[in-house]
Amino acid sequence: MIDPAGRRALVTGGARRVGAALVSALASCGVDVAIHHRDSGDAAEALAAVCRGRGVSAVVLQADLAVPGAAEALAAGAEEALGGVDILINSASTWESAPLGDVDRAMWDRALAVNLTAPMFLSQTLGAAMAARGFGRIISIGDVAGLRPWPHRAPHSVSKAGLVMLTRILAQAYAPHVLANAIVPGPVLVPDGAGAQVEVNLAATTVLGRIGTPGDVVDAMLYLVSAEYVTGQCLVVDGGQAERT
Repeated sequence: MIDPAGRRALVTGGARRVGAALVSALASCGVDVAIHHRDSGDAAEALAAVCRGRGVSAVVLQADLAVPGAAEALAAGAEEALGGVDILINSASTWESAPLGDVDRAMWDRALAVNLTAPMFLSQTLGAAMAARGFGRIISIGDVAGLRPWPHRAPHSVSKAGLVMLTRILAQAYAPHVLANAIVPGPVLVPDGAGAQVEVNLAATTVLGRIGTPGDVVDAMLYLVSAEYVTGQCLVVDGGQAERT
């Protein structure tokens, strides 16, 4: 296992929810962080201040990853701001919801752009630089929707399924010095504004009978950042949700 202290990480979607937990954990381990956001600038700046208080460098980078070329520009900005990126966490995600018959092209295109295309080109750009330097970790945050079909969230489900295959391809393309893996969370947070009944309903979908926490995803991320003999894998963190029939 490696000690990540002194490494440099870019976390997309790092200002809020699970992404913020990942940023905070990396900073606590002595990792310099670039916190990406689309429109959560105040939250990103507040988190960056907390990270600096822990003795690491922290920068905030804004980008709408649905815009063509934004991922490549973000990668270049993070490399410049941190002096290189050793760890890429593809956490930014959309959450498109509609019955299949109501999915329009704009909804479909945005989900694929943010959830799959942006991770592809961030990983392509930064993965090559990591390989040249002789060390790298690429960790993409998937979803159980990528393992089980969700007809009411087809764009989301399909894009997250694609992320699983992208992970396997990255693992081969940038071996042996860059390890690429995915974390596939189940219910670890309720949607913003959801009531208590939503948590009860989600808990009932798991084998363990409860929802998880962002800390469960953090634990998986820290393991994959430190592991030296794991690549091309999807670590499912869902309390057994994917096993329910």
